[in-house]
Amino acid sequence: MTTLAAPKLTGRNRLECFALYAVLQGLPTYSGVALLMKLINGSEFAGKPFGAAIFVATVAILHGLMMPWLGPKFPHFFRHNFEPLFADTTLSFSEKVARWLAQPNTALQLLSNALLLSVLAIGVAGIG
Repeated sequence: MTTLAAPKLTGRNRLECFALYAVLQGLPTYSGVALLMKLINGSEFAGKPFGAAIFVATVAILHGLMMPWLGPKFPHFFRHNFEPLFADTTLSFSEKVARWLAQPNTALQLLSNALLLSVLAIGVAGIG
């Protein structure tokens, strides 16, 4: 039985992996959460200056730090968020982004994020 060892992440690759998870997956998701919380006025940060920005930045950073660690350990639970391509040590940063964008599920994910953020932005602008 042969097993493949996961490649060890170098410092630069670890930083690239963190940035890709935080910016491409964490930022749109948690921006939508912040808009939803602002829309229903259900959180303490909704009325505070820079509260939503601090929330989005903090949670996106945590997403970028935790996903490369949790994704391989629990692949079934994180199957929609974990992208092994981001941790590939053989690819450059631009190749990782290009291959991620070439996947068919990525277009669906980006389109649904854009539509969700648009609807939430209209709702927030409509009430305040």
